[in-house]
Amino acid sequence: ACDVQRPAAVEQLRVLGEQVGCEVVADLQDKPRNIARKALERAKHLFADVLIVDTAGRLTIDEGLMLELEQLRDAVQPDEVLLVLDSTTGQEAVNVAEAFHERFALTGTIFSKMDGDTRGGAILSVRAATGVPVRYIGVGEMTDQLEIFHPKRVAERILGMGDVMGLIERAEEAMDVAAVESIQSRMTSGKMDFNDMLSQYRMIRKMGPMKNLIKMLPGVAAQVPDEALDAMDEGKMARLEAIVLSMTPVERSNPDILNGSRRKRIARGSGSTAEEVNRLIDGLYQMRRTFKQMAKMEQRAKKKGLFRR
Repeated sequence: ACDVQRPAAVEQLRVLGEQVGCEVVADLQDKPRNIARKALERAKHLFADVLIVDTAGRLTIDEGLMLELEQLRDAVQPDEVLLVLDSTTGQEAVNVAEAFHERFALTGTIFSKMDGDTRGGAILSVRAATGVPVRYIGVGEMTDQLEIFHPKRVAERILGMGDVMGLIERAEEAMDVAAVESIQSRMTSGKMDFNDMLSQYRMIRKMGPMKNLIKMLPGVAAQVPDEALDAMDEGKMARLEAIVLSMTPVERSNPDILNGSRRKRIARGSGSTAEEVNRLIDGLYQMRRTFKQMAKMEQRAKKKGLFRR
């Protein structure tokens, strides 16, 4: 942790280290180059494969901080020098990248805030100006929202063509195969309950913000204006989850017992209205009916030899 400029930076890195299971070497009383040396010795002692040296961020070129970086680089002799850039800063990102590349011979860049309004113009500009490859892009604030950069996929997103492979990969990471098969079996048998619905909500939320998922759908991304995507209520799914969590385990497993008084209690407990609770319950019954009908149609098709798995 070599960012001693910002008071909370070290503590923030410690918290992040605990989340991902990574040891953090820090010393607020020492200079960055000495902290880096200690970290390198600690990494060797642990037989660690990788040492990441986190340095102070900067939006503009600061000579004092640049000298500090030179001293730090000379102390640890890094194999990789990665510059993290804000994709929303436009031309300023190009200026910073050029200055850093000239002084430190960058081996790669990482672009943050790619989940915002930007379409990736900064990536193209920095790449053209420096020739340095882009390694990763950040599409959110969570640790699992740092993605490997795929040029073709980002180009398709810029052109509004979506990103099917990226969507599939997110789904595979978010969804447990056994859980999906269990839910699918219950859905087709018409026995889906609120526990299954809750599992679905959580799987979808793990895939990231809904507007980002919509942008990855071919055809849809180009048709839906950015204003409409920005207006999407990401909190709606959280409110639905709160309603389900306000039910008792017995109620979640047996929706048929949800009478008027139980529904009023659930509405109070989740901070929602009785109408919202009723819509959610009606939605579950509608899903049950739909999947039952689909299962019957599939069985009929099988009997007639029209359907094969």
